[in-house]
Amino acid sequence: MSRDESEPATDDQVRYDQARYVEDGQYEPLLSEKDRTRVEIGGDDSPLPDDLTRDSLELPALSEPELARHYTRLSQMIYGIDTGPYPLGSCTMKYNPKFTEDVAALPKAAVHPDRSERSTQGTLELMYRLQDYLGRIGGMDAVTLQPPAGAAGEFVGIRVAAAYHEHNGEGHRDEVIVPESAHGTNFATAALGGYDVVSLPSDDEGRVDLEALEAALSENTAALMLTNPNTLGLFERNITEIAEMVHDVGGLLYYDGANLNALLGRARPGDMGFDVMHYNVHKTFATPHGGGGPGAGPVGVVDELAPFLPAPRVREAGDDSSGSEPAYELFDPDHTIGKVHGYQGNWLVLVKTFAYIARLGDEGLLDASATAVLNANYLASRIEYDVPYEPFHHEFVASAGDQDAADVAKRMLDYGVHPPTTKWPEIVPEALMTEPTEVESKDTLDRLAAAFNAVAEEDDEILEAAPERTAARRIDQTAAARSPRLSWHALENDAS
Repeated sequence: MSRDESEPATDDQVRYDQARYVEDGQYEPLLSEKDRTRVEIGGDDSPLPDDLTRDSLELPALSEPELARHYTRLSQMIYGIDTGPYPLGSCTMKYNPKFTEDVAALPKAAVHPDRSERSTQGTLELMYRLQDYLGRIGGMDAVTLQPPAGAAGEFVGIRVAAAYHEHNGEGHRDEVIVPESAHGTNFATAALGGYDVVSLPSDDEGRVDLEALEAALSENTAALMLTNPNTLGLFERNITEIAEMVHDVGGLLYYDGANLNALLGRARPGDMGFDVMHYNVHKTFATPHGGGGPGAGPVGVVDELAPFLPAPRVREAGDDSSGSEPAYELFDPDHTIGKVHGYQGNWLVLVKTFAYIARLGDEGLLDASATAVLNANYLASRIEYDVPYEPFHHEFVASAGDQDAADVAKRMLDYGVHPPTTKWPEIVPEALMTEPTEVESKDTLDRLAAAFNAVAEEDDEILEAAPERTAARRIDQTAAARSPRLSWHALENDAS
């Protein structure tokens, strides 16, 4: 290892960095900006191809305290679920208990997917029991754990529905009905599944318009995709009538599990007449969420659809009192749509899901749904913005009124809290879709309400300039989504 005799930073450069730091109180220089001398590290022989390796690497010559403080400061500039509340309506960003991480980190949870069934009986038992837990919670007869995310679960559910119709000689069914306030993934899933999407308007109360549904249903209907409670937090009071209407024309009723946390232990989609559903385990059972994954979106179905689930599934292998034969085995359903993910999905996410359900038990799940509804109603009662649709359950949609909802969200960041979802659903003008979840305390909800109310009193000039106290000021969100710069080098290249 040799030191490069590069010139150290000049006084002007140091003053420039200090000025940036003092100016906004947030700037943290890159490691290369902190020290312009370099330590060169020589490369060892590698079995990798030459085009994937380099002979040496230059790194800033920094001490351990300098490195520790750099990364600690960066972590302090990031807002996350361990930092404060995340009331993103519909997204359900709630705190993930750390004990589930401990369970997933146990050495015996590290199971290679190619191990034999006989040597992974504990793994298969956990899967079998989780299938059973989810089936009982949702009122479903059979469950697959394979889909690696909620959107993937939607796609599997729609493909199962398509296979069911095709098997019954009704492949002509080419329409899926989706309420206008449904999650965007519902529309995308139906289209990706090869269906024509029929948008369904809401009635004056924000629920399914039964007359519009009657007009939309036909012999071409494959399914109606529905969330209950819906995206306004409203329970579909006519759900049994809706189910009968869909079934009368030979269609299936699909349950988007995004809002299942409002019903845990109190009502089950299967009992309402739903035929197929997916579970968002990050929303309902507190597994990690966001950042691109990994996730899990198990799918549950009624008996009629079970033969079409992905393969393989887990079942009991039969009674063997001697214990010489495996107690659990993998099997392929008779008319399976095939494999949709490696092994049995994102295994460690499923371990966390199982641990969460097992720890809470029946009483804990009942308490979770009750607290989710209580917290949403308490928060709504404390804010000065209008909430046009009620009674709601675990989430509500307020209107920013004359203020721009996006500006409200940016300004809330200056008060040290994450804002709600904005501009959606479009049924509410300048929507502020808010879900505090069951994990937040009364003190936290009071702080959230204070932030809402402070922003409600501010003028447009202040809102349009926000945020002022964050590491990054207001960005062009459209450009960031369409042309992301995913590395510091890309930013440097653009600047040059």
